[in-house]
Amino acid sequence: MYKVGGLFSGVGGIELGFEKAGFEIAWANEIDKNSCVTYRKNFSHTLHEEDVRKIKGKDLKPVDVLCGGFPCQAFSIAGYRKGFDDDRGNVFFEIIRLINELKRKPKVLFLENVKNFKSHDKGKTFQTVVNIIQDNGYSVFFDVLNTCDYTPIPQNRERTFLICFRGEHNWEFSRKKNLVSREFAKRFPPKRVKSNKGIQDFLESGEVMENFYYRQDKYMYPELRKTMKSKDTLYQWRRQYVRENKNNRCPTLTANMGTGGHNVPLVLTDDGYRKLTPRECFNFQGFPKGFKLPKEMANSHLYKQAGNAVSVPLITVLAKAIRESLD
Repeated sequence: MYKVGGLFSGVGGIELGFEKAGFEIAWANEIDKNSCVTYRKNFSHTLHEEDVRKIKGKDLKPVDVLCGGFPCQAFSIAGYRKGFDDDRGNVFFEIIRLINELKRKPKVLFLENVKNFKSHDKGKTFQTVVNIIQDNGYSVFFDVLNTCDYTPIPQNRERTFLICFRGEHNWEFSRKKNLVSREFAKRFPPKRVKSNKGIQDFLESGEVMENFYYRQDKYMYPELRKTMKSKDTLYQWRRQYVRENKNNRCPTLTANMGTGGHNVPLVLTDDGYRKLTPRECFNFQGFPKGFKLPKEMANSHLYKQAGNAVSVPLITVLAKAIRESLD
């Protein structure tokens, strides 16, 4: 069974996706203490709770796949887009350091970032990353994939994926047979789905606590009442008006959902107007119902964790393509 190591793991969405595709997780790394609490509730393998800069490759078990959704704020529209000038952007070089410090280089690198990573600084940042990966002997496949295009989940979530294979930098020009990259090229990007599930499939079936509702005492209530008419889509409060997602999809869940209710998507139910619960946000990321959320943790932290996570079923689709190619 192929072994996986995870960096910048958050609550483990990438690891979970690889597990579902038949991989074994050897270890993971995360620095955020609240994310680590959630992670440990759901996984039993080793979690290195520390800054990636302090981790030494020689102390880690060798793995076949090294994966990570490295910090994206430095490259996103929502952040300052400083790229490599931001410490969070510079952690990419820590990934390269660890690749070379491990007892053997991983067969596969699986990296995830925001859609705008590819266009940051007119594409210079992205090209630098690709060049460095290739200089370390890897082929590089990349694309911007939207969750709703490749899974049944109705969330509009575009992310840049880089999938790289060791020792196959110039695979397109190689006469060698049985190259993993050649096999992977047949499977990437994956096939698109024909349709998505409905919004209602991702909502909690039981009673939702009153604090998630917006009643008549809320200043935005008149605007919610005027605009929110459909139970089959989600809405967003935009400071002074309500935006309807007319494609019946969930808008991109963001890390700043935990900083205020107006950042959390809204839904109309039989009981009134309310924001999605943290559990529902995890549902819209494709986490299974059995995924444990710490009861003692503040909702603000859980919203942030859901927004920072990946769409698990999309990771599984990509991980299966990797496994089939390796096989």
